[in-house]
Order: sequence, then structure tokens, then C-alpha cells
Amino acid sequence: MALSYRTRKRLALLILVVGMPLYVVAAVTLVNWADARWGRLPIWAEVAVYLTLGLLWALPFRSVFRGVGQADPQAAREKAKGPGPSA
Repeated sequence: MALSYRTRKRLALLILVVGMPLYVVAAVTLVNWADARWGRLPIWAEVAVYLTLGLLWALPFRSVFRGVGQADPQAAREKAKGPGPSA
């Protein structure tokens, strides 16, 4: 079942406001844990890890974020139809 535009917009906002900060905390905690366990990575490897983790979070949510920044397609279709028959 496809999500409506309004639902996708609300879900995207929830992901960005709640999920993203939680993911950032988890990613930094994971890297710090690895540093404490095995020692600090070289700076180029640490940058690569953070870049990978920074891109990895968005992959599962691509369908939610796709098209959210554009106008509501359903509203555009209803507007194009014009007013209904007057009684």
C-alpha cells in the first residue's frame, strides 16, 4: 500500500526530528566504542566511517523522502479538474 503525500511528509519530519538525532548518537557511540576497544583509527579511516554512516541511514527511507519537497500531486490533480458541476 502506497503512503499518501501527507503521511509521507509527516513520517519524513518524524524521521528527521526524532530518528536522525538518535542515529547520530548511536553512530558516534559505536565509533567511540571501537576506538576504546581497538585504538583510534587513522583520520582518513575515521572520515570514511563517518561518511559511510552518514549516507547509510538514508537508504531505508528513500521512498519516504522521495518527492516530499515538491507540491502535493493529489492537490495538483484536483485543481486541474476544476470545480465540479454546479447544482
